[in-house]
Amino acid sequence: QVQLVESGGGLVQAGGSLRLSCAASGRTFGFYTMGWFRQAPGKEREFVAAISGSGGRTSYADSVKGRFTISRDNLKNTVYLQMNSLKPEDTGVYYCAAGFPGRLDGLGSADFGSWGQGTQVTVSS
Repeated sequence: QVQLVESGGGLVQAGGSLRLSCAASGRTFGFYTMGWFRQAPGKEREFVAAISGSGGRTSYADSVKGRFTISRDNLKNTVYLQMNSLKPEDTGVYYCAAGFPGRLDGLGSADFGSWGQGTQVTVSS
């Protein structure tokens, strides 16, 4: 199992940008599909974005397409989430996840077996 540690969250005004990072332990990082999820207060955790092990394929939730970009650096065992044009509804705890779902479509929390502790993102209006 891989250990994950997120960083980069914070408070930003609407329209601003943040870049989240997720550092992973272990020598098998490149085999994992990596995902980002978020959870707003009182709501269920929802899928945000995912990237294949090689980094060649990505998928996004409709709500973030065109604004967020997921990427990874397998030499640094790190996955990133660049978030631009942030909106108040993007507020929540963002979690990094690792797994072997075998696909990038229709992903949910159950598709990932390893999770980070989360990092808070707050977007003010």
